[in-house]
Amino acid sequence: MMQSFYTEEQEEFRAVVREFAERELAPHYADWEKAHRMDRSMWTAAAEAGLLGLAIGEEHGGMGLSDYRFRAVIDEELARSGHHAVGLAFHLHDDWVLPHVLAEGTAEQKERWLPRMLSGEMVTSVAYTEPGAGSDLRAVRTKAVRDGDHYVLNGQKSFIGNGVTGDAALVLARTDGSKEARGGRNSFSLFIVEKQDHPGYTAGRQLVKMGLNASDTAELYFDDVRVPAANLIGAEGQGLDLVHKHLPQGRLAVAVGGLSTAKVVLEHTLRYVSERDVFGSRVLDFQNTRFELAEVSTRLEAAEAYVQQAIHRFNAGQLDLVDASRVKLHAGSTAQEVVDRCLQLHGGFGYGTETAVAQAYLAVRLLTIFGGTNEILKETIGRDIASQA
Repeated sequence: MMQSFYTEEQEEFRAVVREFAERELAPHYADWEKAHRMDRSMWTAAAEAGLLGLAIGEEHGGMGLSDYRFRAVIDEELARSGHHAVGLAFHLHDDWVLPHVLAEGTAEQKERWLPRMLSGEMVTSVAYTEPGAGSDLRAVRTKAVRDGDHYVLNGQKSFIGNGVTGDAALVLARTDGSKEARGGRNSFSLFIVEKQDHPGYTAGRQLVKMGLNASDTAELYFDDVRVPAANLIGAEGQGLDLVHKHLPQGRLAVAVGGLSTAKVVLEHTLRYVSERDVFGSRVLDFQNTRFELAEVSTRLEAAEAYVQQAIHRFNAGQLDLVDASRVKLHAGSTAQEVVDRCLQLHGGFGYGTETAVAQAYLAVRLLTIFGGTNEILKETIGRDIASQA
């Protein structure tokens, strides 16, 4: 993003993130990719560097950096260093779980969880998706039945990032007692469920993905897990409303991450085509190469302006679900196209999985799926347009 978009404080923060990536990630990342998980020490190091829980206030030990440009700086630097899976893991913790605790948590819940989320002691995941319920959250079948001061939780979740190494999950479960195939608006509730405190909460097989391997992904199982009612986020039956309320930040995060990755890939591509000779000329000297670069750079500049506007709107409390769906749709699709075209300009050198452009290619393919598929985003936007016609 353009330098003028950031304040001096944010540029100083950039140096902190860059140093963290060089010191704590670079020496170990290849091993984490092979193991399909990163060491827990990474989270402790990230916390010590001040990279977790940026929006947590001073009353709970944080810095209260709610300006989303700080999060964008983290994304840019992790993309620049090629540590894409770490960026995803941070998003799940800070952009999907944390907003629910900050905005909806009781004083007791905040006191109990925020310091641990800040320190990396409690790494969190988002447990919405199930084998039969992806984008259609009303098809969620995991059930939570009230039993005195507890809820008894039963069900299975799938494709859960931080699922193996994480300590707690934000779980969407059905609490209306109905046996209908799809629930209504008030049929679901949200819970923070901690693994160590709840027998019956287990991680199943670790899933092998096509990219972002260092970010572990797993199935989660809940077998008669007794969750204290004190772990309920918001009120019973508010689950879907709260998910929708905080989706804008999650979708903005995906847009920022995608844009950051595509910009870095374009930089790599410019260097490559400037240095690579074919038929006695640089690849850059061919008209087709210049035409491709002209198109992708123009698309990226437009996407950058769009994402920057969305960040400003988010900071002002004005980014709603439809707006966030638009920016994610545009930025995610743009990033995927740009990286694909840049890989083509690398030729065979771009196809090796250890190259930066190939790693980015595998990472950005998730952008049109994670946080709402492009099809769901179009439906959200389309319904809004139709409602105003």
